[in-house]
Amino acid sequence: MPTIFRALTAALALAAAIPMVARAQTAEVAFGGIKADPELPVEVTSETLTVNQNDGTALFTGDVVVIQGEMRLTAPKVLVEYATGDERRVERMHATGGVTLVSPTEAAESDEAVYTVDSGEVVMTGSVLLTQAGSTIAGKVLTVDLKTGTGQMEGRVRTILQPGTQQ
Repeated sequence: MPTIFRALTAALALAAAIPMVARAQTAEVAFGGIKADPELPVEVTSETLTVNQNDGTALFTGDVVVIQGEMRLTAPKVLVEYATGDERRVERMHATGGVTLVSPTEAAESDEAVYTVDSGEVVMTGSVLLTQAGSTIAGKVLTVDLKTGTGQMEGRVRTILQPGTQQ
């Protein structure tokens, strides 16, 4: 009987530990599909465009679609900030109003996102949901390095893993 009791105790301890792992505060995430080359041209499509010469910004509104290579970002509003002294070079894009970032194999949604073009970093914040190969990861902040295809989810991370799939 003690062997059965030990096995049952071990199984219960393992079962209790699984939700703690699934609800970690930070999770490293591999992004095989969400990659982009910051050197590629950025195409932006929208309903309207307002350019502010004084502060070097351009505001795209209405069904905004940003495409760079195989990466696609959509949002109701995207504020483009140009580099100081070089109005042809995009420094940063700030998307708001509900953002979707997709690649051929993955998708992420959030309330807003900031894409720093030179570094290839996208920081998605507010109710972030990432879907990969049938599995989902949710949190408050997702930071993606588009050059390497790696990322980190932070803030009450919760994941649902599908048996037989790899993260």
